[in-house]
Amino acid sequence: MDTCVYIDGMQGRSPDIVADLLDVRQVNHSTIAIQELMHTVGVLDPRHSGTKVAVGKTKETIAAMPGHRIFTPDTDVLGRGAMLSGILCRIQGYRQDARLRALHDCVLFLQAQKLGLTVLTANSNDFDYLLQLMPSSRVLLYRVNA
Repeated sequence: MDTCVYIDGMQGRSPDIVADLLDVRQVNHSTIAIQELMHTVGVLDPRHSGTKVAVGKTKETIAAMPGHRIFTPDTDVLGRGAMLSGILCRIQGYRQDARLRALHDCVLFLQAQKLGLTVLTANSNDFDYLLQLMPSSRVLLYRVNA
């Protein structure tokens, strides 16, 4: 699952079909998503009134991930992901602030491909390009509730 799936779920923006899908399918997690979630926790302003709740939900989300369903990308995936993210950044014209997000998306994409898994995401902008570059990969896209 892409990190946006966790965030959309915590914020109540996921369509019901996503929850239904997660109830009936085996769900795998990437350390990339955990890293992005924890980065978000670090960025949150501790003085903001909603930070404590957001941190608590993030902690619960990560704690609920079964250890045997968490996968870490290997050296091959990390290296190819860095190259693929460079291509994506060039194609999309990303500036410095978006490059790390692109790197994480590419590593997650290649990790899922290597493991024979499907990425679930609402990020059609990046993953559509990635599918065009590597059409044998599998991505399931959804639209966020407004």
